Amino acid sequence: MEKVKESIFKIWLSFIISIAIAVVAGLVAVFFPQTWTMGGGITVIGLIAILAVIWNIASLCTLLTGAILRKKGRPDSETVMIGQLYRLLSIIVIILTIAYGFGKLNTFGALFSMFGGMLLGWSLQAPVSGFAAWLLINIRRPFRPGDRIQFPGIGLTGDVKEIGAMYVVLDQVGGTVGSEEAVGRYILVPSAMLFSQVVINFTVRQEAAYMLDEVVVRITYNSDMQKAESILLNAAQLITGDIIKATGIQPYIRSDMYDYGLYLRLRYQTHVQDRPRIAYEINKEIVREIQRTPAVDLAIPFIYSYRAGVAEMDRKEDDAAAHNNVDPQQIRQVDIAKIRDTARNVDPRDVAQLRRSIALAGMLHPIVLRSVPGKDTYEILAGQLRFAACKELGWRTIPAVVRYGSESDRFDGMSERRRESASQDGINAPKLPYSGQATPASNQP
Repeated sequence: MEKVKESIFKIWLSFIISIAIAVVAGLVAVFFPQTWTMGGGITVIGLIAILAVIWNIASLCTLLTGAILRKKGRPDSETVMIGQLYRLLSIIVIILTIAYGFGKLNTFGALFSMFGGMLLGWSLQAPVSGFAAWLLINIRRPFRPGDRIQFPGIGLTGDVKEIGAMYVVLDQVGGTVGSEEAVGRYILVPSAMLFSQVVINFTVRQEAAYMLDEVVVRITYNSDMQKAESILLNAAQLITGDIIKATGIQPYIRSDMYDYGLYLRLRYQTHVQDRPRIAYEINKEIVREIQRTPAVDLAIPFIYSYRAGVAEMDRKEDDAAAHNNVDPQQIRQVDIAKIRDTARNVDPRDVAQLRRSIALAGMLHPIVLRSVPGKDTYEILAGQLRFAACKELGWRTIPAVVRYGSESDRFDGMSERRRESASQDGINAPKLPYSGQATPASNQP
């Protein structure tokens, strides 16, 4: 902003100085008409007066244009830009005037005809290509102001605001947000690029600019699929009713199977420039209806947040404790070095989550061990994740219930296969009651 104000000040200053020079030179030329006559038949003082007038006209045009632009609410920076154009024209006229004053205008014209054409042709190659592209666009109209177009080659999508001889002005879509919404950031694409770029027009018919879109919902295998499909289709019909009426295309569903459940893909016609809002409304309606329908459940791999995961582990431990009803007197501290670590397929993220919980709240429930006959070592029957978490915390001992001989074989009727699955503490391992807490501080080396 300061630079713009400084430029405006310089324009006023040059205007005043050029007036003063023109007046002084004009008076000298009047009173001394034959002083320093040049080859072109004019005096040096007269030439100076003419040059000052030319410079003054450029400054005056800039100031008048600035006044007009300010009335239209345009910034002063545009005045400076147009002033540069006036100044360039004035410099060209000044050069021609000087050549005329020295009587070399014909020579200058010959030089310009030799090299000027080549220079102009080289410098105007892109503008001429842009002008040709502008003509073709206006004739063929592959896109129009208001259309949403994409340049895949440069990764740009935007709404067309203006089609000019030099540039196509786009209101960028995305870029600052992860959505297909116009962000108000204007991008100028040189028209000459249109000869070498693939352009995708999303809105060939502006009065009916529709395209296929989808919303994906994951449901569990034990959900009522028919009710789930009904929820999705009803949501699409409710939100896109006017589009269905205009296109005659009904929403439909496709599905895929994956580890945790079913992908239901709701596909529907949407308005190109209103796509994010329509998808949001459909998602909101689907979630609302699923919350009201007990027969339909969303599939979530294991747990979806730290707090929910810890709460679920605690709940399962409490349920298992009530089920197994172990006497707290059976719990003892066992040296971690004597426990055989047979962990397989343990997810480090689960261990890290449980480690944070134990570090904050202590060890709420003991692990279950089996004494190895004839050896002073133990194997883990239940609590593999808790054991791994305590090892990472640097504990020397861990609260445990030790089973011996046939008692360990009868532990909840688990086979070796079930013992393996029990290593996933937070999912299906039996847990035992433990009234005390083993805190990290009590296990520091």
